[in-house]
Amino acid sequence: MTAPDLHPHTDRPRPASVTPMSLQGGVPPAQRAWRLKSFARDRAALAAAIFLVVIAVAVVFAPVLSAYTPDEADNLARNAPMGTAGHLLGTDQQGRDMLARLLYGGRVSLIVGVVPTIVAGLIGLLLGVLAGFFRGLADQIIMRCLDVIFAFPMVLLAIAIAGAMRPGVLTEVIAITVVLIPYFARLARTATDGVMPMPFIEAARAAGGSSFTILTRYVLPNVFSPVVVYATTLMGLMIVVGSGLSFLGLGVQPPTADWGAMVADGRVVLRKAPHVTVLPGLLILVVSLAFNFIGDGIRDALDPRTIRR
Repeated sequence: MTAPDLHPHTDRPRPASVTPMSLQGGVPPAQRAWRLKSFARDRAALAAAIFLVVIAVAVVFAPVLSAYTPDEADNLARNAPMGTAGHLLGTDQQGRDMLARLLYGGRVSLIVGVVPTIVAGLIGLLLGVLAGFFRGLADQIIMRCLDVIFAFPMVLLAIAIAGAMRPGVLTEVIAITVVLIPYFARLARTATDGVMPMPFIEAARAAGGSSFTILTRYVLPNVFSPVVVYATTLMGLMIVVGSGLSFLGLGVQPPTADWGAMVADGRVVLRKAPHVTVLPGLLILVVSLAFNFIGDGIRDALDPRTIRR
């Protein structure tokens, strides 16, 4: 698990592509339409977006799509293979329906991947922009404090934080949020450095704009785009990290369904019933890749070099 792409001679991320917006802090309608078309032309990104929408709808309507609850056991159909009558995706070692557990487990996995990334992204965006805008003592205090967290490997720090707390979904969310904040803050700090020298910032200051106005209307809108791209890519990675915490027993506890916990449970019957481990593992992989494809599509759509003039 690595930080944003770092410059070879510094400890800071490479400057992200920042699209200068109008002095009103908005995106012209023509550019907005072009970006949507650019994203739609990326077949991989579009297919990934549709796939994630289907997954999200499926986990939300899990009670409708499955005739079983995730904890309902059929003692006469333990380790039933895929295609078994009444159990489309088979059952696990306790006779619980795999389809039901995958659907309900997807709720936990998506929450653990999406929620902490959004929270950490907002906090990191705020800290990074404040550090880059005010600089000086504020920059030193914010960035040096975050460097303490950044010094530890992401996964090891998440394991340490989760291990010090009571296992559960909230523990996973807190652990992942804490380890992500420095990454977002560094990206936002670097993006802010790229925005501050731009002419429209100087024009806003010359027009008598206050620091708050310049920060909220001109700086934040221009720094927001690279942070969104990075957050979208990280969501898939955080699903893997969250599943890893559950696999180690630091996340949700039995009998709650979770893709990572399901992979761990299936180890004991891997040879007899491989689908118990393979199905949730495959979902983790595919959903993670889907987020990466969407992140690539958003990045290309927001790249100023792709905007038709």
